[in-house]
Formats: sequence, structure tokens, C-alpha cells
Amino acid sequence: MIDEHVLQRYRELLDAEDAAFDELEHAFEDGDRDRFNADLTAWRQAIERKLAYLRRLGVEVAVAAQA
Repeated sequence: MIDEHVLQRYRELLDAEDAAFDELEHAFEDGDRDRFNADLTAWRQAIERKLAYLRRLGVEVAVAAQA
């Protein structure tokens, strides 16, 4: 069942993903390769946390194969 608690947690995960992407974008714009790699890892982890949460709720999201 989707209730306010579920939506609140999902919003938190979306915000974390958005913040991680912002950091990634800044590192790219600055040309900082080391920071970019670290921020890319953080962004991927944020996405994985969001997908894991959705799976725990019984929501399956199709993810494209990684090249």
C-alpha cells in the first residue's frame, strides 16, 4: 500500500539522486576527473538505493543493460 510514509521516503531518495547528479554535473563542467568519478559512483549508488526501495515495495523497474 502506498501511503504518505512511502511517498515521503521516495521523495527523499529522489532528492538524494538529484543532489548527486548536480554534483556530478559540476565535476564534469569543472573538468575534475577524480571528482567526476567519485560523483558518478555516488550518483549510481543513489539510483540503486531508489531502485532497491521500489523493489522492496513490489515495484519492478526495467533497467536497460549497461554497455
